[in-house]
Amino acid sequence: MYFLLEVGTEELPADFIEGAIAQWERIIPISFQDNFLTPDSIVVYGTPRRLAVLISGLPEQQKDREEVVKGPPAKAAFKEGKPTKAAEGFARKQEVNLEDLEIRPTDKGDFIFVEKTIKGRKTSKILTELIPTWINNLEGRRFMRWGNGDLRFSRPIRWLVALCDAEVLPLEILNRDSSITSDRFSRGHRILHPDTVSISQASDYLETLRAAYVEVDPQKRYQIIKKDIKNIANELTGKAEITEDLLNEVINLVEYPTAIAGNFDQEFLKLPTEVITTVMVKHQRYFAVKQSDEKLLPNFITIANGDPNKREIIAQGNERVIRARLADAQFFYTSDCDDPLDSYLPQLENVTFQKELGTMRDKVDRIMDMAQQISEQLEISEKQQEEIESTALLCKADLVTQMVYEFPELQGVMGQKYAKVSGESDEVAQGIFDHYLPRGADDIMPQSLTGQVVGIADRLDTLISIFGLGMIPTGSGDPFALRRAANGIIMITWDAQLPINLSQLLSQGCDAFVSAYSSKNSPLEALQTFFIQRIQTLLQDELNIDYDLVNAVLGEVDADYTERALQNLLDVKDRAQFLQEIRRNGLLEQIYETVNRSTRLAAKGDLGYAELDPSQVVDKELFEKSSEQGLYDKLITLVSQTTVAQSDRNYQLLVEGLLDIVPVVNQFFDGEDSVLVMDENKEIRKNRLNLLGVLRNHGRVLANFGAIIKN
Repeated sequence: MYFLLEVGTEELPADFIEGAIAQWERIIPISFQDNFLTPDSIVVYGTPRRLAVLISGLPEQQKDREEVVKGPPAKAAFKEGKPTKAAEGFARKQEVNLEDLEIRPTDKGDFIFVEKTIKGRKTSKILTELIPTWINNLEGRRFMRWGNGDLRFSRPIRWLVALCDAEVLPLEILNRDSSITSDRFSRGHRILHPDTVSISQASDYLETLRAAYVEVDPQKRYQIIKKDIKNIANELTGKAEITEDLLNEVINLVEYPTAIAGNFDQEFLKLPTEVITTVMVKHQRYFAVKQSDEKLLPNFITIANGDPNKREIIAQGNERVIRARLADAQFFYTSDCDDPLDSYLPQLENVTFQKELGTMRDKVDRIMDMAQQISEQLEISEKQQEEIESTALLCKADLVTQMVYEFPELQGVMGQKYAKVSGESDEVAQGIFDHYLPRGADDIMPQSLTGQVVGIADRLDTLISIFGLGMIPTGSGDPFALRRAANGIIMITWDAQLPINLSQLLSQGCDAFVSAYSSKNSPLEALQTFFIQRIQTLLQDELNIDYDLVNAVLGEVDADYTERALQNLLDVKDRAQFLQEIRRNGLLEQIYETVNRSTRLAAKGDLGYAELDPSQVVDKELFEKSSEQGLYDKLITLVSQTTVAQSDRNYQLLVEGLLDIVPVVNQFFDGEDSVLVMDENKEIRKNRLNLLGVLRNHGRVLANFGAIIKN
């Protein structure tokens, strides 16, 4: 059996269509599985005026099935061999006779059970129950009500098609005093086929709608649009700039796509390329066309949803729109360039960053202070410090220009352009653009030192300030994008290999916040926890490090490790990746038991974690066995290897040293000259525990082996 459901609506937002298709692709198979139905295929479609699902291979009804149902405890169901009200109620609920009840033992005692055959229900009856849940359970932004009803959906629902093969499945969607009932009548293209369309049977759905100038399959529209764009670009002797985001949006803006070329005046090509493409892509949903040298052509390609025979009229209308938009942009650009970029700084005093945190000009001052602290940590040249200072000062100035006011997407881009026009150095101009990077998970990373430092400073100021106000992200709520800000700091540091001490920066920033805002509570502890969580997430999700190895380098409850991670973000990444590598090649397994056994016993002593030199804590005069001297000598050799491993972040040296010490430790514990660590003599016992404590400490330089799960 084929089944078709089509929900016809007013024009739906493009992002809702994409999301609704994904939701139905997840929800509908689960609902069938829960109802013991297994169709051959489930395909979900969507256009601006409809959501549809076409299902093939549905059985006419469920198969009969056997089910065992557990009832009340036997002692409650029967008294002196006679059924109680509990047994009678259970039998009545399960629609069986008392004679059908059985007593069976379980791990919690004897209970009443019944085996019964459940007759399969008709699929059509089940569908009438499921379909309202499919529709009502869809989620999206800005749902609306219409008429006098309470029904909420992305846009008003206007028709409903429900067909089991050739038969209409009776359905009704109630909306208070009105309702929408199902039939076989759909709607064609609003312009090319405005009449209703009768669908004879469910399997004819796609072809029937195509005959009415509606391509309901998004993948087909994708292929048509992409092919037509490339063909038109070739005719223009150029190459279309096709981004997946724009393509996916355009797919859900049209039902019958027609690619159309348009032109604009050559004069507008004097504008920065980013301005032109922003106008085209973000505001008009046009595809830009470039020459082989990546220079823009004075052309665009739009995807129309109208009559293909009226291409010229459609093109002319779009040309008028783009001409007006580009003329505005040209005016903004010319006006903005009349004044140097630093002349816009006073206007930042009129822009609120956050009502309790002051203006954007106040934020710039804080960014400059934080950027200076980062520069001092990096020990960079005086010239680089001056460039970073200028970048920090000017990084938000373009926010009050006319261009960015009209096109907010161009923040940073226009700052870079205007900085060059104002005579700023390339490093400063690039830094203004770069400090916004990365703007998302898949974005490029900043390449300039100015952009890296100022970008970190900007994000740190936001995090410290917002946390200082107690506005900490909870659950999925994160209105200030603080998770993204913290991720950005970590990713920039890793990508640029910046040896910054994040712990110190957070401490200094929190102290400054407490002082400036007379706050009684420092956000430092909450920020430290927040950053550790972000590091953990990035190591696991972005770098694919096993969760136990992440815990081993961060420390689940180990303050020393969490502090160390924040002091050196590069080191924690290196150690995590190195642990993953030696797990893969088997070296971790070779040293695991040795370090872990020593760690467990060392916990019985009182040696701190910092000591690496056995000569400082071990008395050789107390040795009774040669295995003690052997372990001591190997630990002395290991000191230099561990020191170099730490300073160079070359942990292969440390592992080689630990591998070399494995047979000596085995002799210490289990060889012919083995020792009893927990000797009755307190001094000897402490001496041996200190030996093991030093070995443990060398292992801890790499990781907390106690957090690692043995394979």
